[in-house]
Amino acid sequence: MVVPALVFFLVFAIIPLGGVVILSFSNWNGLGAITWAGLSSWTEVLTSSVTMNALVVTAKVIIYSFVVQTPISLLLGVFIAGNQKYRALLAVLYFVPLLLSSAAVAIAYKALLDPNFGLAAGLNLPALAQNWLGNPELALFVVVFVIAWQFVPFHTLIYQGGVRQIPASLYEAAEIDGAGRIKQFFHITVPQLKYTIITSSTLMVVGSLAYFDLVFVLTGGGPGYSTRILPLHMYLTGFQANDMGAAAALSVILVVIGLGLALILQRLGGKDRSASQLEGL
Repeated sequence: MVVPALVFFLVFAIIPLGGVVILSFSNWNGLGAITWAGLSSWTEVLTSSVTMNALVVTAKVIIYSFVVQTPISLLLGVFIAGNQKYRALLAVLYFVPLLLSSAAVAIAYKALLDPNFGLAAGLNLPALAQNWLGNPELALFVVVFVIAWQFVPFHTLIYQGGVRQIPASLYEAAEIDGAGRIKQFFHITVPQLKYTIITSSTLMVVGSLAYFDLVFVLTGGGPGYSTRILPLHMYLTGFQANDMGAAAALSVILVVIGLGLALILQRLGGKDRSASQLEGL
């Protein structure tokens, strides 16, 4: 039963990845002949200040996205896990961003944030008339905000499912002991969501390495290199600079970083993630 999945994974994941690794040791402009280049592409990538800046910007996006999305998603997930009808309605409305493509979201926000014709001009709010996407000090935070707006609902859905798996008897016992909502949240809900938090964090962190389309449409990596994350840098290197060897090296770095972060987060779950979280309570 596992063989078809393994064949699919081999054909569409392992073999292409192997091809990319080989390509990273060659020179190719995307059209002509592929020639062997040894470590020249890797040397070019690892000594480039633009690559180092892209790594720093990517790290900032990962950290900022995690810090912003995790508490909001957790609190919203706990809130909409209730059985009240109005919460179900709010949940449905709140998940609308999940139905939109990243490119559409970026186009919409790019228009809304335009200081001359966007939301500030439409509502006559001079305080919003900032050069949000043209200011290097603001652009990255705007990108993180838009990312959070689109993907917080997804992680909220994960936490909602996790909260609904917590036995109600734990909360009933806590109420008998006089524990309030805040104590129940920190002493029951959060500990019981340990593995849910790890799963959400893994998807959130690794997903931060794939925000190419949203950043590309929203800022194009600018102004300057202030929002040029690693996947966007890889694309621009390969399809604008026509340096497929260096782009392949960047993609290998991207895969290694993603796998490393995923393994670290999974390690935090312990050796036996299937063990009951109720043990010891």
